[in-house]
Amino acid sequence: MSLENKVAIVTGAARGIGLAVAKRFLTDGAKVVIADVDDDAGQAAVDDLKQFGDVTYIHCNVAERLDVRNLVAETLNAYGDIDILVNNAGIVVGADFLELEEEDLDRVLGVNLKGTFLCSQAVARHLVERVQNGGEPGCIINMSSINSVLAIPNQIPYCVSKGGVAQLTRTTAVALAPYGIRVNAIGPGSIMTDMLASVNHDPAAKNRILSRTPMLRVGEPSEIAGVAAFLASSDSSYVTGQTIFADGGRLPLNYTVAVPDDL
Repeated sequence: MSLENKVAIVTGAARGIGLAVAKRFLTDGAKVVIADVDDDAGQAAVDDLKQFGDVTYIHCNVAERLDVRNLVAETLNAYGDIDILVNNAGIVVGADFLELEEEDLDRVLGVNLKGTFLCSQAVARHLVERVQNGGEPGCIINMSSINSVLAIPNQIPYCVSKGGVAQLTRTTAVALAPYGIRVNAIGPGSIMTDMLASVNHDPAAKNRILSRTPMLRVGEPSEIAGVAAFLASSDSSYVTGQTIFADGGRLPLNYTVAVPDDL
């Protein structure tokens, strides 16, 4: 699944799944722009990944239109083109429904949903112009979640935002299909990022996660990166408007599974 000489933007790539996607793209031959709001972590990511290929950090708050415009402009200045966009930036705010603050709802939807829209629109405008000038179409990959389908009562903004991302994926895929531009999404289940690292020291929490995961393990960021590499490559040239759920079998499960004591 070669991405040789492709140019990719990965938002929220200073750590976690985004960082793993950036690394996989680099090893597959792409030039990668890491976009994030955490400048220290973003630069540290570049320092770690530059051994694998050509990588650059650009500060970007995806919820801010001018930041997104600057991200696209700086990427074009640095590499002359954009082939792949991965909308990975996302935040979580936990609160019970009756206590949820309007500001927190706005903040999560702003990053997770509006940010995905703004980045997609800005990159798609470049891709459409390129196609009209005889160039290749390119692709967009959104980071959805199993929580676009399943509900967590104290994670309302996150679940709603990811449901929106799923529908945004479908509608933009249809809108951009005439240009050959593909838009797909990935729906991760429980992945071992910073947010889940604490379960390694909390047997009860780990048991809860594994009991709803038929494969009886937490996924790795590199496994999500593998799906992103497929969706970014020509191997998925006839796939658009889809969400691929990488969740260890959680979505098909209609009960809990027994967790062995030694896990």
